[in-house]
Amino acid sequence: MPNFLVVGDATVDQMYFVDAVPEPGGETTATRAMMQPGGAGGTMATALARLGHHVRIATRVGTGPFSELALRPMLASGVSDDLIQVDETLQTSSVTILVTPDSQRTMISALGASRALDATQLDARTFEGVDALVMSAYSLVDGPQRDYAVKALALANEANVPTFVDMGTGAVNALRGRLIDVVRKVDYLLMNERELFTLTGKDNISEAVAGLSGHGIEQLILKVGEMGSIVVTPERSELVDPYEVEGVIDTTGAGDVFTAAFAHAIVSGEDLLGAARIGNVAGALATTAVGAQSRVIDADTLRSEARVFAKSSRS
Repeated sequence: MPNFLVVGDATVDQMYFVDAVPEPGGETTATRAMMQPGGAGGTMATALARLGHHVRIATRVGTGPFSELALRPMLASGVSDDLIQVDETLQTSSVTILVTPDSQRTMISALGASRALDATQLDARTFEGVDALVMSAYSLVDGPQRDYAVKALALANEANVPTFVDMGTGAVNALRGRLIDVVRKVDYLLMNERELFTLTGKDNISEAVAGLSGHGIEQLILKVGEMGSIVVTPERSELVDPYEVEGVIDTTGAGDVFTAAFAHAIVSGEDLLGAARIGNVAGALATTAVGAQSRVIDADTLRSEARVFAKSSRS
């Protein structure tokens, strides 16, 4: 199986299920509360390892129980820890998530150790044997972590390693148009509609895609939720139908699992449409459990579900 390098946060998600998000100064009672491992980087790395790949993650955590929780599923899934940095001062990054009954999420991030990822520990040797780089754009926001991420993209390009970047709403909100220059040479850009509109300043998909094309970005994958995904290339723009599942519980991490499955499919030889279809399947399955990494999707499960999806799409 191909070897992946993932750059991104490994966090603890503090999840509170509420009937409604309170007004400023208000208060509400959670119907359920829990702590789960999360972070775009940790979730993508875990998903790729469960699909059978050899995976290394470049991330930074603190010490104590938060770091143990953030890393537990990754390490149990076989993700290598040789690029994980430990910060003796900063706490492991965390995200507080308010989940309403319609599965919408309101999030508050505490950056912690992630942003201190030390770029001096990265060099060309890191990419020896690497078949693909998968990155969360949150790594590109600021601090030493940004230096690490920008350097990783440059080294990947020098080594002719395919690059996948999942944009992330927080990263796009923080950087907006400045992010375009950084990701211009990325092979596969993945984002949702809101991120596309914020990135380009446009309010419809056609104009936004045209805006990116004007910057030399002509290939991207749009995640459009219940509608599925859209594959955009210079030759065409095509909607890929969603994979419908019963019992949607929590959408946390579904987009990250989509990205991991998409990257898995591309390096395994699928074309863009086939990879987007597989991403739709994995993202949908991820919503059937609480937490970003709770739903275990192995290669056999994904292959079987994708086969069923393909048959239903043809009928």
